[in-house]
Amino acid sequence: MLLRKQGFPEEDEIVICTVKTILNSAVFAHLDEYGRDGMINISEVSPGRIRNLRDFVTEGKKIVCKVLRIDRLKGHIDLSLRRVNQAQRINKNKEYKNEIKALRILESASKILKKNEKEVENIGYELIKQYGSLYKSFEQISENNELIKKFNMDAKLEETILHIINERIKPEEIFIKAEIKLQSMTSDGIDKIKEMLIKVKNDNITISYISAPKYNALIKAKDYKQGEAMLKEITETLTKEAKKSNCVFEIDKI
Repeated sequence: MLLRKQGFPEEDEIVICTVKTILNSAVFAHLDEYGRDGMINISEVSPGRIRNLRDFVTEGKKIVCKVLRIDRLKGHIDLSLRRVNQAQRINKNKEYKNEIKALRILESASKILKKNEKEVENIGYELIKQYGSLYKSFEQISENNELIKKFNMDAKLEETILHIINERIKPEEIFIKAEIKLQSMTSDGIDKIKEMLIKVKNDNITISYISAPKYNALIKAKDYKQGEAMLKEITETLTKEAKKSNCVFEIDKI
């Protein structure tokens, strides 16, 4: 089972390709996600002089390319290998592997229930239409199982897909660390500091003692944007509370 994207890719889009044919001055590659072929001119394989294209590409290997030009009438797609930077290559490979992982979930559900593959494929296309990719749809459903109900699957298929999603798709987490310094010279300073730290602790924020006046804060979030927002909230809360309790407060991201 392979759920292909419809039509042509967009110019400047980053795509996964499989090398098909290597000639003296060009490489022909298959765009896996679109089911179409494209060409990489020798000048777009690598900067500098190239003596042998096989030093850079091999038949049957997957490569990450950038779409340069598209002629929809003739069906021609010009690609570049050299214009893809490392971050784009890493991100695209990760995205592609995740999509394959998501496809395996549909295949497993189809085999378990002995369903017609076309029926399950159609559900896959609906998920992609709604969320942009199969893996993204499964990520959303893993966080909120109720979302699967909007696709009106039969009960057994819904139950099976949901079970496999919850087994195999775990929401990604990132961690941000910060060092907190809280100091009070009053007789009840320790109690005040404990109360302040309790106010910022929750299931996603762990505070641990290092040595007076230092504490570690470990923030768990689904992405860096959320993590930075949580760190900002901790800083604002402790700044306000420290002022009220006459405490010295500092926080440094580690």
